[in-house]
Amino acid sequence: MAIAPGIAIGPVFDTAEVPAEAPRRRIAAAAVEAERQRLAEAVALSRKQLGKLKTRLGILPEEAQEELEPLLDAYILMLGNSRLLRGARKRIESELLAAETAVQDEAEAIAALILAAKDDDKAGLKRRADEVREIARRLTRNLTSTPFRSLKEVPEGSILIAEELTPADAALLDPGKIAGVATEEGGADGHTAIMLRALGIPSVLGCVGLTETAQRGDMAVLDGSAGTLVLRPGEKALERGREALAAFTKERAKLAKLRRLPAVTTDGELVELQANLEIPAELPLIAQAGAQGIGLLRTEFLFMNREDLPDEEAQTQAYAQVLEAMGSDPVTIRVLDWGGEKDMEALSEGIAPTHAGPNPALGLRGLRLLLKRPELLEAQFAAILRVADKGNVRILLPMVTNPSEVKAAREIYERVAKRLKRKGVHLPDRLPELGCMIETPGAALAADAIALEADFFAIGTNDLAMYTLAVDRAEAEVAHLYDPLHPAVLRLMQFATEAALRLRMPVSVCGEMAGNPRLVPLLLGLGIRCLSMNASAIPRVKQMVRSLDIADCARFARRVMEQSDPQRIHELVMGFGTAKD
Repeated sequence: MAIAPGIAIGPVFDTAEVPAEAPRRRIAAAAVEAERQRLAEAVALSRKQLGKLKTRLGILPEEAQEELEPLLDAYILMLGNSRLLRGARKRIESELLAAETAVQDEAEAIAALILAAKDDDKAGLKRRADEVREIARRLTRNLTSTPFRSLKEVPEGSILIAEELTPADAALLDPGKIAGVATEEGGADGHTAIMLRALGIPSVLGCVGLTETAQRGDMAVLDGSAGTLVLRPGEKALERGREALAAFTKERAKLAKLRRLPAVTTDGELVELQANLEIPAELPLIAQAGAQGIGLLRTEFLFMNREDLPDEEAQTQAYAQVLEAMGSDPVTIRVLDWGGEKDMEALSEGIAPTHAGPNPALGLRGLRLLLKRPELLEAQFAAILRVADKGNVRILLPMVTNPSEVKAAREIYERVAKRLKRKGVHLPDRLPELGCMIETPGAALAADAIALEADFFAIGTNDLAMYTLAVDRAEAEVAHLYDPLHPAVLRLMQFATEAALRLRMPVSVCGEMAGNPRLVPLLLGLGIRCLSMNASAIPRVKQMVRSLDIADCARFARRVMEQSDPQRIHELVMGFGTAKD
């Protein structure tokens, strides 16, 4: 898997971590208190280690610091009065398990619950499960006095290879010393991958059999853009690697210059390129990419891995942190989008019986849930309004299907604003705009009516394609049928866009389509002028925008929308620019 772009040429250096020997073990009833004490000592030592790791952050690049610090804070929180430790103590007492066995059992039980959740964001689920397992791993090593991996001996200019690297391992890497990283395990959306990208170290993960095949000192050519690692290359492969390194260096310099240039077409049409944000840790990546704001701030991170709901104050602090980091750039905050399938223990209790069923994607989720539990919506509205004067903020409603839902949400919104004013809270003269996600066929087809109740639209192409085609792209058996370029999906997008434009209302695209440079001509041709995507996609999308003429895009979009064959649409989109219409 291509993780962090760049070319590395140098000798490989393998680093293995001695596995912690922790066979399952039971204890006598008389040893319960001693095991609880062992666990307490391991927790204290783990907290101390993480504290030392935090002090080292100062020598890392700023982007890496801001990525790792919130993660370390989350680890430290899990070493407090967390579900993991409460469960482990209970297992020691009730099941008479040794501390390391209790920790491992409880961590795997929590991870299994997280991974079993029905959620499109499989990468996010895996990240959260891995966070729990990482703390269990650290506790187990400390309980068994097993040393951690050392990276002090890695020679300068080496390509580090390992079976797996943890985020804490990644934090110990020196980007000025290590040329590249390759591992057998790991995923593109995990914390380690995010860290490697923040550090700017060319990286490839998922190289099966790597540590068995490579020998320390072997020359290698690693391409973090293509996801390849050539071991013991011949002269021709080395020469290709050197050429690729020169080309990458030149391309990176070119894209870096784009950061400060506007996303404007050749005929002067300005296009807003914004970033999606899942967790505040990604803020430095947004700044690094040159985004013109946040087009979609998902607020689910506030509700994850906790037993109680975040109160108004906690939410206010979180939103203030983001707005202050973004300065005057716009920030669109989407209120909680939960359908029971996400791992939110604080919400599950009391709600689960009302939506238990085989199809949570079609049940009580998004705005439907918030209107049924208005106290959740009121707390979010109040927190956002309290920080509204700190930046340029808008509010986005998820999973809208009809105008009455928007009207009901606006009534709650205005009621909360009046309550805050009575309390003396300073609010802007004009309240932040209230917009709607267009992510179901129903919302798209009713867009002209919904537009009368909303201030702006954000088209979520991931869910729109899923609901339109009745395809869960996470299901292997039908994933090949998921196609955002299907004519039905495109026609729904066109209908919603035209409904917004008729009222001169802002409309953006915030699904994966927005971050694909190949699709930009079509989106601009349909009338879209705001795209929100993963931060890493912005430079190449901007490069594409700056090469386009709006009139050409409009003619191209008309030609595409005349098609009824998905295959032909793909051919046209992929072939744009190779021949003029």
